[in-house]
Amino acid sequence: MNSFYRNIKPHVEAQIDASTALVAVGQTADAFGNLERAHVLGQESTILHTRVHWAMLLWGVRHRDGKEVLGQLLRLVGAATKTAIGLVPQGNTGGTNVSPFKVMPIPPQLEQLIADAKKYNIR
Repeated sequence: MNSFYRNIKPHVEAQIDASTALVAVGQTADAFGNLERAHVLGQESTILHTRVHWAMLLWGVRHRDGKEVLGQLLRLVGAATKTAIGLVPQGNTGGTNVSPFKVMPIPPQLEQLIADAKKYNIR
């Protein structure tokens, strides 16, 4: 695994865990927001990008959101096949409420985490 993956993975997993905790207390909209942040953080890693879209798919299934389920199935294929060759729109939040091709601004806090993950080779 490359250093970016190792460095950013804890931040992605923290967002997924936070989403799970929010779902447990009925805050589903906020929970999806955590998945969107996880997507922005992990979208340059094929493994993490795919992992986040899987979590979004499960969110859609649990909430009986057919549009999200269908969109995430398509995005899973894209994440698994296009991430490694750099075909990801930076900052895109990954939900079906935005085009899968739309480049979006990265919030400064997330941008800093991404920059740090690329910069430091933490073991």
